[in-house]
Amino acid sequence: MVSQPRRWDIKFIRKFMITFGFVSSLFDFMTFGLLLLLDVSVEQFRTAWFVESVVSAALIVFVVRSSKPFFSTRPGKYLVAATLTIVAVTVALPYTPIAPLIGFEPLPLRLLGLLGVIVALYISTAEIAKHIFYRLVKI
Repeated sequence: MVSQPRRWDIKFIRKFMITFGFVSSLFDFMTFGLLLLLDVSVEQFRTAWFVESVVSAALIVFVVRSSKPFFSTRPGKYLVAATLTIVAVTVALPYTPIAPLIGFEPLPLRLLGLLGVIVALYISTAEIAKHIFYRLVKI
């Protein structure tokens, strides 16, 4: 695509957005439901929602950057470094002195673990959706 640029295929982009938007929304609802089920405080809800949203958005880049399985291609070192930095800062933020200033509060380890499970399921589901998507939708 670099040596021979192509025109954007709006139909393909629309199908891609609908497919992965649906997968993303499914896990947003799952996160919302978990936080309601656990009856967390408003501050913990806000914090957990932020952490899950940013971490999942950062990590999904590894899935959608290629039509191949994310574990079979090697991302650039700067992409890996930037993504891991974003994840680390996001997870650490609720435990810093500025957390109360932005309405965050430290999350219990159990909740952090459950958010990690949701993110892992999201990445796995997106990978499966990508496999199906590229099998059904030709570029």
